[in-house]
Amino acid sequence: MDKDTLMNENSPDPEDFFSDSLQMLYDYTPITHSSPGSVFRYSPPNDILPSTFPSCSITLTTPTTQAANWSLHASSIWASSIYLADHLSDLQLIRHIEGGPIAKHTKDHHAPRKLRVLELGAGAGLPSILIAKLHEDVDVVISDYPDEGVIKALQTNVERNSVAQRCRVVPYAWGSDSSILYQPGTSDDHGFDVIIAADTLWNSQSHPLFLDTLHQTLRRSVDARIYLVAGLHTGRYTLQAFINAVPGYQFEFQGIEERAVNGSERRTWDVGREENDDEKERRRWVVWMVLAWAENVL
Repeated sequence: MDKDTLMNENSPDPEDFFSDSLQMLYDYTPITHSSPGSVFRYSPPNDILPSTFPSCSITLTTPTTQAANWSLHASSIWASSIYLADHLSDLQLIRHIEGGPIAKHTKDHHAPRKLRVLELGAGAGLPSILIAKLHEDVDVVISDYPDEGVIKALQTNVERNSVAQRCRVVPYAWGSDSSILYQPGTSDDHGFDVIIAADTLWNSQSHPLFLDTLHQTLRRSVDARIYLVAGLHTGRYTLQAFINAVPGYQFEFQGIEERAVNGSERRTWDVGREENDDEKERRRWVVWMVLAWAENVL
């Protein structure tokens, strides 16, 4: 590692400093962390670490997108991504591995099948890399828009955190042919057991493409799940538009609630809060959604 890189990795990020200042001086909860090209370090809370994994640290390079793709807003570590990583236990991955379709497949066919996890709109890839780091019985695909800067950063992050053996980076545009997400020469094209995404719902125009991708890639199983975490920075009406569109793609909600970014407070989803909440209040919350196939689909 050269001297310039070492100085960059050990220096505080200006955007983090600014976000921390907003929170301390004005009680504004930051919605993004880090800046394009900078290094971000993450340590998960102890309560999500398996007993066989007493400590963990992840180092990420924040993507720098091409100028034409600035509107992707992929050059930050979003608070919703950190929230998803902090609450990894809520994905119930152990249940999927030990008591769900993975265990049944192993029992019936006497050949282990790893849990297949897909992250869409991954940015720096924090939740996926953490999953691959903590769980050996997973195959993770990290995907984001085919922007050279984003994909390069994702590949760097996978290699830097030593998870390349069970974590693959794929450039993928929502709504396009999903076969690119599957490992060539395997039966992976049956779909993914778990799909995750953080802050992918802020633009209502992208909802149809995103939902189409979910419909293409979720495994047709009663146990398959989609976990979405969304900030409120474009308002609740944008999220309500997504919620309204979900049944048209043969999904149903297993749960939807607002969760405090800091702390343990939770409350039911209510689009009516939009009339009274200001930006400061919206920053305090993320929306946690769990989707599954509708009963009449399987």
